[in-house]
Amino acid sequence: MSESSVYDFTVSDIKGNEKNMADYRGKVLLIVNTASKCGFTPQFEGLQSLHKELGDRGLEVLGFPCNQFMNQDPGNDDAISEFCSLNYGVDFPMFSKIEVNGSGAHPLYQFLKREAKGLMGSEKVKWNFTKFLVGRDGQVVRRYPPTAKPQDIRKDIEKLL
Repeated sequence: MSESSVYDFTVSDIKGNEKNMADYRGKVLLIVNTASKCGFTPQFEGLQSLHKELGDRGLEVLGFPCNQFMNQDPGNDDAISEFCSLNYGVDFPMFSKIEVNGSGAHPLYQFLKREAKGLMGSEKVKWNFTKFLVGRDGQVVRRYPPTAKPQDIRKDIEKLL
């Protein structure tokens, strides 16, 4: 595999437009697999706060809906976008629903998992709202479990800004 940073990938935004991750070059990224019907769904509020408070310093929060964990994001991209906007005021970039595990895992997530392994060296994403912190150089700095609240990782983000 020749990918050396997150900038080597292309993703589809929630409206279906292709987006090159290189467009985020020089930003600190918090990449999160999201779900609309999960116990952790209220974390959208904290993610939006980080986006609002630290965006002008160079943070980009990127949400990737995923329905692989007990079908907790069954809607289509339009429904997911509307839910996030109406219920949590989300205006950070959201992307098309993807898979994060298995043979259909999006290449970006294959890279993230390889670069920042989880508990006991596992690459598998265990649940919704797993977070990957990426430095301005496009390198994965750390993986956070779903239980890590956005405000709890703010200090780590600020060190990179």
